[in-house]
Amino acid sequence: MRLFAAVLPPEDVADEVAALTDRLRRLPGADRLRWTGRPGWHFTLAFYGEVADDLVPALSDRLARAAGRAAPFALAVAGGGQFGQGRALWAGARGDVEELRLLADRAEAAARKAGVPMGEHRRYKAHLTVARSRDAVDVRPYVGLLREFAGRSWTVADVALVRSRLPRTGVPGEQPRYEVVERWALGGCG
Repeated sequence: MRLFAAVLPPEDVADEVAALTDRLRRLPGADRLRWTGRPGWHFTLAFYGEVADDLVPALSDRLARAAGRAAPFALAVAGGGQFGQGRALWAGARGDVEELRLLADRAEAAARKAGVPMGEHRRYKAHLTVARSRDAVDVRPYVGLLREFAGRSWTVADVALVRSRLPRTGVPGEQPRYEVVERWALGGCG
């Protein structure tokens, strides 16, 4: 199963991101981008890819321990930028971003200890993807609006293990489907 660990924004924060993307989608050339829908808005902590079914219980146990060692922290969707010469637009994070980074390191370590092949370690960059493109696109106007964005803060209280199912129909604009497999409270959250 194709899995990743993530921090999911609450509904009212997702509403703010929706308002931001509505503004972005009104800019000229927005139809050249594939916009990420609300179910795809998350801060990925660690992407695991295809995980063998027999490794999922150990991964879940390790993620539960990692969550238990982390204290709740404040986070907000704020700022943004681009990856890959306009191939991806993202909203950033502000608040206790160092805590988010530490949680990402723990989520990656949990997978390694559970036997999930992780490949090369990359420095964590907190981001929530709002759009993608197969081609390079001039995204300067989009990046300008993203950089100005500052959403409200919330307390991150849990970590989610999410399953993603990639589109299979070939219908243009079809989005991956996301299913929360399990959630664990951060230490001190219940």
